[in-house]
Amino acid sequence: MRIEGVFSRIEDLIGQKITGFKSISGGSFATSNQIRFENGQYAFLKTEPYNEDVFFKEANGLKEIRKTACIRVPEVFYVDTDVLLLEFIEEGHKNKDFFSRFGTQMANLHKRSASKFGFKEDNYIGATPQINSATNTETVNWCDFYYNKRLLYQYKLAESNGLVGNELKNGFLILEGRIEEILEGSEEKPTLLHGDLWSGNFLCDEDSNPCLIDPAVYYGHREADLAMTKLFGGFSDDFYRSYQKKMPLPQGYDYRENIYLLYHVLNHLNLFGNSYYGQAVRLVWSYLH
Repeated sequence: MRIEGVFSRIEDLIGQKITGFKSISGGSFATSNQIRFENGQYAFLKTEPYNEDVFFKEANGLKEIRKTACIRVPEVFYVDTDVLLLEFIEEGHKNKDFFSRFGTQMANLHKRSASKFGFKEDNYIGATPQINSATNTETVNWCDFYYNKRLLYQYKLAESNGLVGNELKNGFLILEGRIEEILEGSEEKPTLLHGDLWSGNFLCDEDSNPCLIDPAVYYGHREADLAMTKLFGGFSDDFYRSYQKKMPLPQGYDYRENIYLLYHVLNHLNLFGNSYYGQAVRLVWSYLH
């Protein structure tokens, strides 16, 4: 796909000539550029997706979060199979209140609820399909949803990719019988999740406001969002304190953290290979000793 053809489409849509662009690194699954229009405004352009529906799913996730009006997300200007044009958010410096504000805003996001777990459509977690729909014959409680649509789906994918050894296989079989016990006492109504909440998926804007990007949204248990923040070192303590003050977590949330981390580590195993195998095994067996 020639970038000139994309630019021509955008110019026709926006009614402004594109006078410059530069590549932006950091996206693993699409090509990203900052583009400048003749009026001096900027936009964020994604091209070359790994699947023809991925930009539509990302746009729908951003729009779902935007409906809550409680935390900033980039506005979607245009979406097609090969193009996602978003508001460009200028990054600023985090002031001392940034993470406190972020924690409060995430708590407010998690107040948006739905009648069932999942989402109106399947989407993606990284480049892996994320299954959000339940068939009419399936139960819709959180334990069944999380085990079948999250853990088991990733595990079976790892099996098909030849990434499951005996330690993981044996542990996962035992875990299946323990999942209800592990999640017991945490039952809540489905709440809106970002779905992939790590440090690479939020920004600080020029006014030191938190901004969410690259969502993998669905309605699930809010502990799953908070666990993901811990995968690569965690956020500031102020984030967790302000979240708990606004919306306290059920007792035992720290015990359940590993079961939610397991979904993302299995996904990383499937996306990036055996370097994540040992971590997946440790997370499984943390509940079985």
